[in-house]
Amino acid sequence: METVVALHRNHFGEIISFVTSGGRIISYQKAVMEAANGAIKGVQTIEDSYGNLLLSPEAEQSFDQYPDLF
Repeated sequence: METVVALHRNHFGEIISFVTSGGRIISYQKAVMEAANGAIKGVQTIEDSYGNLLLSPEAEQSFDQYPDLF
């Protein structure tokens, strides 16, 4: 099972993609889908007040500790 090892943010600071331990670069939405299906460990999906699924690390409060790779 893969984990998130890095991420990529746009110029607004929003996360747009993730790098997995398997070397894949996946979009935010693809990561949400895979986390919801249990294919990525160490992250969880949460639902916002509008019903949208968001990705959150399980152990930490944010993704700030992950390196930003381009």
